[in-house]
Amino acid sequence: MKRILLISTLSLGVLAGKSQSIQGLVRSIVVDAGKVQGPLNRDFNLCVGAGRANEGLRADWQRQLRYVKDQLGFRYIRMHGLLCDDMGVYSEDKNGHPVYNWQYIDELYDFLEQVQIKPFVELGFMPQALASGNKTIFWWKGNVTPPKDYNKWGDLIQSLVKHWVERYGKEEVKKWYFEVWNEPNLKDGFWTGDQAEYFKLYNVTANAIKSVSSAFKVGGPATAGNAWIPEFISYCVQNNVPADFVSTHTYGVDQGYLDETGSTGTILSKNERSVYGDIINSRKQIEQSALPHLELHYTEWSSSYTPADPVHDSYHEAAYILEKIKKAGTAANSMSYWTFTDIFEEAGPRTTPFHGGFGLMNYQDINKPAFYAYKYLNMLGRQELQNTDPASWACKDEKGNVQLLLWDFTYTLPDNKVNNQVYYKRDLPSKDKGSVILNFKNLAAGKYNLLVYKTGYRTNDSYTTYLDLGAPSQLTKQQVALIKEKNNDTPVVSKSVTIGSNRSYDLNLDIRENDVLLITLNKL
Repeated sequence: MKRILLISTLSLGVLAGKSQSIQGLVRSIVVDAGKVQGPLNRDFNLCVGAGRANEGLRADWQRQLRYVKDQLGFRYIRMHGLLCDDMGVYSEDKNGHPVYNWQYIDELYDFLEQVQIKPFVELGFMPQALASGNKTIFWWKGNVTPPKDYNKWGDLIQSLVKHWVERYGKEEVKKWYFEVWNEPNLKDGFWTGDQAEYFKLYNVTANAIKSVSSAFKVGGPATAGNAWIPEFISYCVQNNVPADFVSTHTYGVDQGYLDETGSTGTILSKNERSVYGDIINSRKQIEQSALPHLELHYTEWSSSYTPADPVHDSYHEAAYILEKIKKAGTAANSMSYWTFTDIFEEAGPRTTPFHGGFGLMNYQDINKPAFYAYKYLNMLGRQELQNTDPASWACKDEKGNVQLLLWDFTYTLPDNKVNNQVYYKRDLPSKDKGSVILNFKNLAAGKYNLLVYKTGYRTNDSYTTYLDLGAPSQLTKQQVALIKEKNNDTPVVSKSVTIGSNRSYDLNLDIRENDVLLITLNKL
């Protein structure tokens, strides 16, 4: 049995010997490489979100998505605005006959094919020439009114799906998901119609898709706040309307659903079951319905629903993501984090490099702490090991390498109801949370490379580095390079260890509030 006593100059206290923590808290995790739970559920990176389709034509957006795919492994992407006028999809000639144009969509989807990310197709919003009204949403003016002619709408959808079959093949399109609209329950936001009008839109859209192939997957209601799930299923059953999955959204703040500027202020929910409790409840609603085996996709989720919430930039977000994914378990077939990038223009172009944007990366290609939560998840092996610790995953890969991803999630928002926009904008030093004693068992004897990765306060914490620079409204090239260099995920510990005949290895780590640690033992 070996115990490491040396503290790396990079570790910032990650490694400890016989740790005497300030709080005296001790957490113990046993990683038994011989006890396999089963295949690791990798639905955590099935899908990720993006702002709108037109942004996907930009070189910087495409550069970031290529990198995110390589590092984080997302397999699908969902975005707004596919049918908006800035995608040039639909117009009418002087006689009122539809004119279709797929060129912008082809450019975007061909790129997705290149980087091997499939579309989770969100069908919206309404082309102006087909709209029944003029109400729009966001800086980029997505029309949120029902179609003035449902036959023309159905023909548009059918024609577009046929085009995709011709371009990418039926077998490929069978793997896609088709989601009808976005958050139609927000009457003052994304949809001017009522629930009945949305169900009509869904009916026409779903049948148009299925007219091309009954094997294509379609679903809804794509609601905010876990709404309309029983009603949606009942409508589909009673009216013989096809549905292959349920989709909805959840965010971890207590109030509101839509605020692209953050002007109303948000407060991270103190309810321990926020986000994951919603997901588990939605699964129960499906199981108790007439269609109990429908897939459940959370096509948007995050800590906060506004792209002006500094919790998204904070190191707290990394632990938050892992905590919610782990506790949701297998209730959802996907949890699509909203979004992969701060190239996001619902409120128009942002004027500062860190502004609380949704993204895992900011505009300057700087990884946020949240990025590393998904990176570490993607580094886990395919086999999950038995593990009784609720805030960790233990895994191994086909080569016998072992990984342990663990974290501390601590809610630190003060009780005086200071909001996220004030609290998470600050430099927030973390407090000591004691030590974690790790016991790795049933390892194959031999030499291993021990690596410890960390994300937490001032480690992979690009926002705090930005604060150290004085939070400039614009970053120079040198400042961007400095932030990246200080937060480049260099392992805080890297050393060779030898596993002897007892086939075990002990490690004692210090941990602080909202730290995320990935420990890997790779055979040499």
